[in-house]
Order: sequence, then structure tokens, then C-alpha cells
Amino acid sequence: MQNTFKKGIGDRYDGWRVRNVDAVFNVIPFIMRTRLDSQNLFEENIPIENIEKFIRKHREDMPNLTFMHVIIASLVRMIAVKPYLNRFIIWNRIYARNSITISLMIKRKHSNVETNVKPEFAPTATLKDVVDTMSELVNENIDDQANNNMDKIAGLFGYIPAFLLRFVIWLVRWMDNFGIMPRFIEKISPFHSSAFLTNVGSVGIGPIYHHLYEFGTCSFFTAMGTKHKFHTVNSNGEREEKRFIGLKFVTDERICDGEYYASAMKVLRRLLNDPELLMVPPENVPIDDGVPARKLRVKKN
Repeated sequence: MQNTFKKGIGDRYDGWRVRNVDAVFNVIPFIMRTRLDSQNLFEENIPIENIEKFIRKHREDMPNLTFMHVIIASLVRMIAVKPYLNRFIIWNRIYARNSITISLMIKRKHSNVETNVKPEFAPTATLKDVVDTMSELVNENIDDQANNNMDKIAGLFGYIPAFLLRFVIWLVRWMDNFGIMPRFIEKISPFHSSAFLTNVGSVGIGPIYHHLYEFGTCSFFTAMGTKHKFHTVNSNGEREEKRFIGLKFVTDERICDGEYYASAMKVLRRLLNDPELLMVPPENVPIDDGVPARKLRVKKN
């Protein structure tokens, strides 16, 4: 059995209109009209010893397992159990996204050229599911000769004269506001996703606060930096050296309140401190209660 929703008036193909919220959340998008005006910035430093032990433990059953997979799986799980994080604001209205997608950049095998991928994950996805999905996607896109749909569209736009391209982009944004943008653009656009993840540690720097994009629907940006060492004091008053990985987040404060964000970060911290939790599906995947209950129905698999 699977929960789904009927599409009604005011809904979009990529999300349902959120209506059952406090009045202030209906007003805020008209006051803070852009994502740049609504950005919250915060950071987490995650101890990596447990993650490294976990990766070594599962080398045989998941030979491709990396830190990146653990981070992605943790983000997917956090979004699944904290569905408000999967909301977005467009044209001053709040929507609940109907899928979980993570946008990220990958490098080609023999060059510094990057391409974007946007895998979709089930809310019940385990770490093994994430590793399998990412391995398949990377294999399809890592070759220098690979040319995915995002590359093709970007290449096509590159041939359009500037004066005409301005009109095309304006038209696409206008259509997106009304939820009538061609679906194939939404499917390949990295700007239309639950979250964007960038690994700036791969170029040897710490995490950055990456801005949100005005185009699209992404309300959550995560940057992962290099591993680093901190000196801490344990419960016995002794000095210890511990290794951490830095994560920085930029979020849209209009989709939920600070308490909800804080509880979501506690979920992420718990998952990263104990990755074994990602080996099994979540016990419960809540439905965004901002979507009217009359739209809820049960769909048989």
C-alpha cells in the first residue's frame, strides 16, 4: 500500500498546495518575496570516526560505498521523516513536493568537466538503495563522451542569441510560476529539487555557504568540505584530538519554523553518528500535514 494524493485546483505537477498552516506562513512569502531575502545559514561539524568504521565494515557488501553516499542517504532520510523540508515557495505560495530528489555535480572521468545529475529516491530508501542508484547514475554520466539531457539542453541554449535567450528564460520562469513549464525541463533542471549537495572538499577547501537559486524550487543547499581536526576536552578533563567533516547549510526560512529545522538537524546528526540506522527503511514516513486531508487516498501497488 502507498499513500498518494489527488491533484486539485491550485496544485502543481511537482507538488501540492500547502494550505493548513499558521496564518503567518501564508503571509511571509508576500513579505519576503525571494529566496535570497529568506536565507538562513548554519553549520554542523560531524565526527567521522564512526562513519569511517562503518564504511570499512561494509566494504564487502557495498564496495562502492563512500562518505558522499552516507551524506546523501542521510539527507534523503531526513527529508523523508521531516517532510516540511521538502516544501518550496513559488509565486508567493507554499507547496509540498511530491518526490525526493537530490541535485549534485559529478566530474567526468578524464577531465575537469562537470555535469549535473538529479537522482530520485523513495522516502523508504536505505543506504544500499542510495549506493545502487548513485553507482548506476555515475556509470551513465562519468565518461567524457557522455551527454545527458541536461548537457544537451544547456548546449542548445548556448546557440541561442543573447536577446532571444533572455526572452526564452523569462518565458520559462513565467511558465514555472504558474506550474505549466514543460515537464521535461523540470525533470532535468538541477534547480527543481528537494536539496542541492556540493562537495567542495573534493577541491581541497572547507564547506561554503552556497546561496539558494531564485530560479526553480530548491529550498535546501548543503555543502560538504574537507576533513579536519579539532582538539576537544573529554569528560575526564583530558585533551583529545578528533576528526570532523564540516557541513554548511543554506535554507529557505519560509517553509518551516526554526524549531522544525532544529529537530531536523538532530535527525541528521543522529544518522551520521550512527550510519547503521540507514541500513533499514524508516519506521514511519509522515505525510506533510499542510496538505488538506481530503486529498489523501490510498493507492494499491
